[in-house]
Amino acid sequence: MDKIQAVAGIGLFSGLGQREVAALAGVAETRRYARGEDIFFAGEPAQGFFSVVTGKVRIYQNSLSGKEHIIHVFGPGEVFAEVAVFSGSAYPANAQALEDGEYLFFPRQRFRKLLAEEPDLAMDMLGLLSIRLRQLVRKLEDLSLREVPARLAAHLLLLQAQSKKKRLTLDLPKGQLAAYLGTIPETLSRVLRRFSDDGLIALSGSSLEILDPARLETQAGVVTGDGETAWTKGMA
Repeated sequence: MDKIQAVAGIGLFSGLGQREVAALAGVAETRRYARGEDIFFAGEPAQGFFSVVTGKVRIYQNSLSGKEHIIHVFGPGEVFAEVAVFSGSAYPANAQALEDGEYLFFPRQRFRKLLAEEPDLAMDMLGLLSIRLRQLVRKLEDLSLREVPARLAAHLLLLQAQSKKKRLTLDLPKGQLAAYLGTIPETLSRVLRRFSDDGLIALSGSSLEILDPARLETQAGVVTGDGETAWTKGMA
């Protein structure tokens, strides 16, 4: 792995100069995880944070009944567990690789020392944390106020906005996508079939095409008065 190139591809650090990128690469460690391999568990001491170079990782929690709830899925260029930079406490959730992949690990103490030397990095971290807070609030609203069809519609629209393609590949297996949306696989399958029967999407295995984005936005129930949607604004 070219660490400098990998750091340059991290969205959090976009806009930094070559000197800052090289400094970040200097404190980062390269790690590899296989599909299904655990990266850390909730309650373990938080020694640092990670960035995905290749592959995907899911962040999840287990309820007292043993049910898994997926909090978020991160892909290339994204960071996770960044709270360790500031708190030094335990990881609040579990992390598991969804695919074989490479990661950068930023040890807490070495990164905090770098922050003291490069204050612009500290501002970028604060910006990231504010975005994560908005995402968490939005997801809590989705789970508490919206029915499953609205949650699924909003998720598909977000995938399309991120990929900028008409044909999408679901970012999670259906069982895990159901957990992420706060439902069960049977309900998710029924809603997908209903969307297909109603002409909103065209299904083909694990991929789909959005046929009627306007109606899907209406189904999501997040259209604003100026024609934008709440999830689109949240990405700004």
